[in-house]
Amino acid sequence: MNSQDESLIPDTPKPAPPAAPVPAWSVPLEQFARDYLKDRRSERRWRVFFRLMWFTLFALAVWATFAARSQSAAPTGPHTALVEVRGEIAPDAEASAENVVAALRAAFEDEGAQAVVLRFNSPGGSPVQAGLINDEIHRLKALHRKKVYAVIEEACASGAYYIAVAADEIYTDKASIVGSIGVLMDGFGFTGTMEKLGIERRLLTAGENKGIGDPFSPLTEQQRAYTQVMLDQIHQQFIEVVKQGRGKRLKPGPDVFSGLYWNGEQAVEMGLADHLGSLDFVAREVVQAAEIIDYTPKENVAERLAKRFGASIGAGAVKALRSVGDLR
Repeated sequence: MNSQDESLIPDTPKPAPPAAPVPAWSVPLEQFARDYLKDRRSERRWRVFFRLMWFTLFALAVWATFAARSQSAAPTGPHTALVEVRGEIAPDAEASAENVVAALRAAFEDEGAQAVVLRFNSPGGSPVQAGLINDEIHRLKALHRKKVYAVIEEACASGAYYIAVAADEIYTDKASIVGSIGVLMDGFGFTGTMEKLGIERRLLTAGENKGIGDPFSPLTEQQRAYTQVMLDQIHQQFIEVVKQGRGKRLKPGPDVFSGLYWNGEQAVEMGLADHLGSLDFVAREVVQAAEIIDYTPKENVAERLAKRFGASIGAGAVKALRSVGDLR
């Protein structure tokens, strides 16, 4: 073969040089850099999310405040003012003295309110809270010269009736539950059970009666007698309020103040209530202002959304904190 023939043979590709070995220390360093960048991005996203969350809550709170103010400041025409007394009467309940008194003041101060109606759906509760509301009703009636009517729907018993007797007239349904003019203090005692189980109660007090009412300590006869005297005094206060509120309309009987309760029809016969009637009847026929405006404090849409949103955010934050703790 000559040189001319050899020039016609194509050049064969040269093999690539072998790749340089990757240092062992660079692999974890690269993984660390990736994880670090990922954490930084996640941190930025959470920071933006929480800023938006707090801004949204602030905006909702401001909107709710201005909405409530504009609603309360709006002028009203002639109407019947309604204040609800629902559920247990207690300091932290919907029917607390704080809530009911605030609604009563707003209703009395509105010049368009021709009269105020308290609508009851309550089994009673705290005598202190009921007494505060009763006293405020008398004060507002004297100050604004407006009539107050009580309308009983499902129940108006115990502390609720304590409030109702401050009204000028009481209307009820024939099947409503009315009365229960009494006082109770309940609890449990576990001393016998503890003795059977061999459990010793270690209660240290300064004052021999400081632990009175403790369910794991025995109640002495002296403590029982003292508690009964206190309950009888509160009961007598209740009775006096009912007598002052109902006056000569109340028909005395052996069971009136015994703690029993009656249906609405019986209550009218006994003088615990005046007439059978509903809220609409009282507004239309008695007050003669058929339009009813409710002054009972209620959570508006913004407040409900803010609370639910805040609760969900709180749950998410707790979950996030727990997940962080699991990484330790």
